[in-house]
Amino acid sequence: MTAALPDPNTGHVESLAVRDLRSDDLDEVVRIDALHTGREKRDYWSATLRRFVDRTNRKQVGLAVEETEGRLAGYLLGEVRAFEFGSEACGWVFAVGVEPDRLRGHVASRLLREACRRFRTAGIETVRTMVRRNDVPVLSFFRTAGFEGGTFVQLERNLEEGA
Repeated sequence: MTAALPDPNTGHVESLAVRDLRSDDLDEVVRIDALHTGREKRDYWSATLRRFVDRTNRKQVGLAVEETEGRLAGYLLGEVRAFEFGSEACGWVFAVGVEPDRLRGHVASRLLREACRRFRTAGIETVRTMVRRNDVPVLSFFRTAGFEGGTFVQLERNLEEGA
């Protein structure tokens, strides 16, 4: 799938393809993630990508937008999950990463649209994600894309000594 996307620096519209994520995208995914998190998590991403490059599994979505010569503008990972507590099967987006100089260039929007299309094709009616409540740019992105508070509330407990 190809989408016309404006270059955030020049405004020039360019055509970037959304494609399936491949195992040889590992270095680019690690690089983009590290630019946002400050940590290189090669082992995590290596294990995760191994699960998501199997194109026969329609319950998993691994997508990339490629700029030039193998350099990624962004990636998205999601899957169909059914959880306990009465949750029906739904699509979960659990990773979206965009090259920092491509933020606000519609890369993440294009990836999300394609992921939602694939979830619908798999018979899914709802897509969920989880975002840190203080991550305003990511919250804004998902809200702009039509996401809102869902029917479940995430709870957690700190297990450090004395807690």
